[in-house]
Amino acid sequence: MNKVTALVTGGTGYVASWIIKELLEQGHDVRMTVRNKNQTDKYAHLRGIEKEAPGQLFVYEADLLKKGSFDEAVDGSEYVFHTASPFFISGIKDAYSDLVKPAKEGTRNVLESVNKATSVKRVILTSSAVAIFGDNADMKGKAAFTEADWNETSSEKHQPYSYSKTVAEKEAWEMVKEQNRWDLVTINPTFILGPSLAKRTDSTSISTIRDFLTGTYKTGVPHLVNGTVDVRDIAKAQVLAAFTPEASGRYLTSNEEATLLHMANILERNFPGKYKLPKREVPKALIWLIAPTIGFTREYVSKNVGYAAKFDNSKSIRELGMTYRSLEETLVDQTKQLVKDGSI
Repeated sequence: MNKVTALVTGGTGYVASWIIKELLEQGHDVRMTVRNKNQTDKYAHLRGIEKEAPGQLFVYEADLLKKGSFDEAVDGSEYVFHTASPFFISGIKDAYSDLVKPAKEGTRNVLESVNKATSVKRVILTSSAVAIFGDNADMKGKAAFTEADWNETSSEKHQPYSYSKTVAEKEAWEMVKEQNRWDLVTINPTFILGPSLAKRTDSTSISTIRDFLTGTYKTGVPHLVNGTVDVRDIAKAQVLAAFTPEASGRYLTSNEEATLLHMANILERNFPGKYKLPKREVPKALIWLIAPTIGFTREYVSKNVGYAAKFDNSKSIRELGMTYRSLEETLVDQTKQLVKDGSI
């Protein structure tokens, strides 16, 4: 493959770090954006990867909410991986300012910079499966969720994170229609798990497994089904989406569907007796009753707990050539990484 220059926004993030690793190891020049270049500790892990890889890493400052701040990093890049977007599902004070505004305006600001730069051929947007569905109850008799589905049930008041990812992706599809120089591919992962390249633990994906291992859920978990996918596979999907010329549209990237108890059972099987893992599921009626005290809304419990969910990943396999790690490998590797880093 010919050497290219690629930009990854939000470069210190959980997914972005793995994308950067893939690109550097393939010998490409990688630009990444951060909010503050002086906080070098936040990307020291990427400098370490750069030393061992044939590609070079260049760091730029940019802010999702500052118009024009991505211009310099985008100009000269052939591929733009836009991963930067806030991800948290609890402790939200103002859904619009905390989630919706940075997701939507950030996407618009990055793509406005892309429109100014004649170098860009393709944008790869990290969207989410929650732009495809809002609640498990949205299955409504479907065999599985697919790329043809859109989340029509989330709002600033109900599932605001899901709503933010939906409006951001829709904004991107509207903007790509307004020109014909660059194209857009979106990666729509389900719940991302797996080892982190950095020691940060503020990602929802990472904190969920930490909570499992530190006994937060030892008294029991709700019957909640999630699609799951390894962070390393998401990075691979992003790079394949960039460099597969015929790739187009959206790619629902997911491996196994699993309940929280099934995940706990996998961890117990691999680390017997080591962690205070949940051994049972708590009845939905009780979860509904105590929902506000455990970070859920009652509407969320009503529309998700006890419902099945299935995700069709066949387009990613057929068109990108994706293969997926097992959930067991993902959880074991993530646990070992957290232990090695002293995070649990």
